[in-house]
Amino acid sequence: MAGAMLEYTKTVLKKVSFDTKLFCKELKKAISRLLPDEVEELKLWLQQFIDDKPELQQSLILLKA
Repeated sequence: MAGAMLEYTKTVLKKVSFDTKLFCKELKKAISRLLPDEVEELKLWLQQFIDDKPELQQSLILLKA
């Protein structure tokens, strides 16, 4: 069951990536709910996921806060 929440979070973020505001909202929720090591893993995944999506680049700010 370990990592299930992280995988769910990735699925949700993929589905809402069409809307920047919604994406950032879901990312904030995920950061508050995931364990610290899962947040680190999410950061790595997110950097790859938004590499070709310039409209989502601003979401990286949420990970630095």
